[in-house]
Amino acid sequence: MMRKTLTAAIAGLALLTAPAAAFASDSATSTTSMSATSTKPLHLRKGLTLTIPKSWKVYEQYKDWLRVVTGKCASLGTELFGFRDSGCHSFWVMGPKAIKVGHEFFNAYTPDGPFYPATDVGPCPYDEHLYMGQSKLAAKGLRQIGPGHKAYYRKWAGTCVTQTTFKVKGHYNQREWFLPTSKILVIDQWDTPGLTSILKNATWS
Repeated sequence: MMRKTLTAAIAGLALLTAPAAAFASDSATSTTSMSATSTKPLHLRKGLTLTIPKSWKVYEQYKDWLRVVTGKCASLGTELFGFRDSGCHSFWVMGPKAIKVGHEFFNAYTPDGPFYPATDVGPCPYDEHLYMGQSKLAAKGLRQIGPGHKAYYRKWAGTCVTQTTFKVKGHYNQREWFLPTSKILVIDQWDTPGLTSILKNATWS
């Protein structure tokens, strides 16, 4: 029941790209404290470039489903590696194909609700033995993504519940930055340290 999603359907496919580089450190820091030797550029669609730590590994799992792994990732290298896995410290950069199916029942994504490409209940992001429970809007507004671009920002406060009694056992945040004109959606379920600063200091070409 928990894997009836578009990403689950393609989870068994091999990664379309290898890691962007071989990385040495797992630390995540803000761009203000990172030197040029500890960072690398991540070139995205429409000329958007993020400056990220060299420790972060980049995978394109499917067209317009790009994942940046920032630390431990239990599902890496397995058939479960996908948007609805558990225990993989990461964030996603989605393009048009993902945005088109980004809401429940695979409807097109809008900032009115959290990105949730599913028809069933998904696993908790940090514990595969729990389900995702209810979520509520905790913050909204506009956030800078490099010069001249503002994204619709949403922070959804989610719960993780037991699979039988649905008792709340924990919480997580799903942060989203959406650029509708550029068709770029950044999704972070791990409160990734430094990500807000990295997006704010992005460049466009």
